[in-house]
Amino acid sequence: MSKEIIVNVDTRETRVALVESGKLVELSIEREERVVGSIYKCKVANVLAGMDAAFVDIGLERNAFLYVADVLPEMDDEFPSARKEPARQVRIKDVLKVGQELLVQVVKGPRGSKGARVSTRISLPGRYLVLMPDADNLGISRKIESEAERDRLKKVGDSIRPLGFGMIVRTEAEGRSEAELRKDLEFLLRMWSQIQEKSTKISAPGLVHQDLSLIYKTIRDVFSSDVNKMIIDSPVDYEKALELIDLISPRMRSRLVLYEESEPIFERYSIEAEIENLLRRKVWLKSGGHLTIDQTEALTTIDVNTGKFVGSTSLSDTILKTNLDAVVEIARQLRLRDIGGIIVLDFIDMANPKDRQKVVSALEKELRKDRTRTKISHISPLGLIEMTRKRTGETLTELVTEPCPYCQGRGRVQSAETVSLAIERELRRLCSESDEEAFMVTTHPEVAYHLIGSAGEVIDEIEHRLRRAIYVRGNEQMHIEKYDITPGDIQEMDRQMVPWKPGETVECQVVRNPFSVLPRASAWLDGYLI
Repeated sequence: MSKEIIVNVDTRETRVALVESGKLVELSIEREERVVGSIYKCKVANVLAGMDAAFVDIGLERNAFLYVADVLPEMDDEFPSARKEPARQVRIKDVLKVGQELLVQVVKGPRGSKGARVSTRISLPGRYLVLMPDADNLGISRKIESEAERDRLKKVGDSIRPLGFGMIVRTEAEGRSEAELRKDLEFLLRMWSQIQEKSTKISAPGLVHQDLSLIYKTIRDVFSSDVNKMIIDSPVDYEKALELIDLISPRMRSRLVLYEESEPIFERYSIEAEIENLLRRKVWLKSGGHLTIDQTEALTTIDVNTGKFVGSTSLSDTILKTNLDAVVEIARQLRLRDIGGIIVLDFIDMANPKDRQKVVSALEKELRKDRTRTKISHISPLGLIEMTRKRTGETLTELVTEPCPYCQGRGRVQSAETVSLAIERELRRLCSESDEEAFMVTTHPEVAYHLIGSAGEVIDEIEHRLRRAIYVRGNEQMHIEKYDITPGDIQEMDRQMVPWKPGETVECQVVRNPFSVLPRASAWLDGYLI
């Protein structure tokens, strides 16, 4: 399987795409100040005994959340083998006080109305190691499966780990020499020394150490021996990347390539079109089925449908084939959209328990390709799987989109008929409070159709009931939920309604009246339906 990393650098944005066998599987975007992974000197703003948590001021727009478990000097849950003692039962009020200053690291970025989540357990990731000040244990990545290699790395780790530091040996360390690991450790120790020195010189709240750039993290975490090449379209960032490669992995230097073509790099590798598809709810499968992805603040649901796929054998085979196709695409979409938190997968119902197990096994296999930690439950008889994926910040959708200003993020607007009924009620209210003889309603053409009727019968009925003259004018520029009602006298509104003389030739927009039972057209002329 070929692997390529494509890097696009613009003035205000950097995008990194991971492509496997010609298919986009991961996309990272960096726009604003890097928050996750950054280290701050903070001040405790509020201690919440009832939640065993505190809010701390790190200098961002919203205070950050610090849970009691993130105050204790323990190893990360991702590496349970590094733990020697169970978590202590400590209350937040026993360890923190309002006004207290401490050093914290952002583990989850701000999301929606929530502030960042921070921890006092600092971790500094390198290419092969993760250094953890104030810890005292050694952990080995669970992705290293060979027991012999795990034993070797444990011996190396024990021999180089400095006193008073915890250390995690990363997956990329597999097969690396002691000299390579020691060099990585020395780099991390220098970084920690600089962080400590700066923390004594600044006042809280303040930034002590900003996490490294997206390109740096990509080289550190993704640009491994199984990647064929990394292509960058910025000469400046290409040179910086070369310097970094020479420092941490000189053998990979020849795989770093500068893109110099005039065609935009994401267009050249057909990535731009795929990015546009990532914002859609519906994702088509090769078999003809499709996924429907809905993201909310609480959880994400992914529904599997057979769609156009009818199969060629039995119904059960068709369902199994669709579900197995869906597994591959679900795992890909989770990585691409960087979906985290609680995820519910709704597969098509399978009567055969063996078929259900095949789907679970296939999902576990595909999720092993994901660098982000995932955990899945069993599949229910109804085809539901609950799973979690570690969340560190905004999803791709949250990063590149914002709630619709018209529907306030609901994803739906009132129907034209509903708006027309609201207008009718508003007219009734105005008529009860006013002696005006006529009203002009300006609204979206779709709403105007409902107010007028196929042959004007609806507006005639409204006028008869209200004993007023009602004029309706369409405006395509208006949002479908918006309308304007203006009172006036009949003569003036008649002049507005008929600004042309008999026999005059005018150009107009011919449209089909959706309510007309006859095959005839209508037309909009200066906002009026004729």
